[in-house]
Amino acid sequence: MNKRIMVTGGAGFIGSNLLCYLHEKYPEANFLNIDKLSYASDLSYLSSIKDSNRYTFKKLDIVDRDAVRDIIRTYEPDGVFHLAAESHVDNSIKGPEPFIQSNIVGTFNLIEECRQFWQQLDSHRFLHVSTDEVYGELGDEGTFSEETPYAPNSPYSASKAGSDFIVRSYFHTYGMNVVTTNCSNNFGPHQHDEKLIPTVIRTALEEEDIPVYGKGENVRDWLYVQDHCEALDLAYQKGRAGETYTIGGDNEWKNIDLVKKICEILNEEQPSGTLSDYKELITFVKDRPGHDFRYAIDASKIKRELGWSREDSFEDRLRETVQWYIRRYG
Repeated sequence: MNKRIMVTGGAGFIGSNLLCYLHEKYPEANFLNIDKLSYASDLSYLSSIKDSNRYTFKKLDIVDRDAVRDIIRTYEPDGVFHLAAESHVDNSIKGPEPFIQSNIVGTFNLIEECRQFWQQLDSHRFLHVSTDEVYGELGDEGTFSEETPYAPNSPYSASKAGSDFIVRSYFHTYGMNVVTTNCSNNFGPHQHDEKLIPTVIRTALEEEDIPVYGKGENVRDWLYVQDHCEALDLAYQKGRAGETYTIGGDNEWKNIDLVKKICEILNEEQPSGTLSDYKELITFVKDRPGHDFRYAIDASKIKRELGWSREDSFEDRLRETVQWYIRRYG
C-alpha cells in the first residue's frame, strides 16, 4: 500500500467501511478522508479511527475544483480511492442535477487535478468505484461482465456511466494508472436509511408499512460490504492499469423474497409486541420510473486474475446486518 492514500466519500456507507478496513490492514499507511458530509454521510461510522495519527478528515465537495486542487497539493496523495458520489436512484429521478455535478463534474475535477499533480502518472494509482447499474437491465437470464455494453436507464446510472468514461479516457489519452470497478448492490452496516434493507428494518421496527415497489419481482445481486472492501483492496493493489473489474455476490434475490427473509429474521431477533409476523406490514406501492428488472454480475475476472473470493454465508451476514440496525434504531 502507498504511504499516503486519499479516499473520497469516506464518511458514506462503503467509504467508511473501506477506510476502517484499510486502516487496520495497512499500519504503515496514512489516510485522508474527503467528504462533503451530505445527508448520507456520518462521521460516527469512523469512530474507531478518528483519533488515529494516521487518519485525517477534510470536509470538501469535489465539485469545488479549487478546493480539490488545494487538498491534492497539500496532502500529496500517492493514490486515490474514489467513492464520492450521489447514489440514490429515487433522488436522481426527482432532481438529477446534483448527480450530474457530483458524479461527472466532481470525477473530472478529481482526476484532472491528480493528473496535473502527479508527474509520473504510472506510479500513482486512481481507483474509480462505480456500479453495475451503468449496464442497464437483464432479463431472466444472463449476467453483466466487463464486456457488457453500457445502457444506463436512470439519471443516477447515466451520471456514473459518464464518470466511468472520463476515467477510461484518462488511461487511453494520458496513460494514467487507473482501475475501475463496477459492483452489485451492497449491504451491511453504515448504509443510509433510504436504501432497501435499512428501510425494511426501520419501518418494520416502527410497525409502519414496509414499502415494496411494484410486485417485488425485481432481482438484485447482493454483495456484503466487507467482501466489497476486500475486492477494492485487491483491485487497487493488483489490478492491471486501464482495466475494469465487475464485483458481485453471486447472490440473486427477488426484492419481495429478500423483504420476507428480513421479516423472518426480525421475528426471531426482535419480536413485535402487537404483530404475529412482520410480513403483515408488507405493502406494494407504485413502481418507480425506469426501475430495472434484474441485475447480476459475472465476477469471474476478478476471481481469476486477482484471487478474490466471497466465502461468508449470505444469511449469516444478513442476520448480522439486521442485528446492527436493531441496535442502531433501538
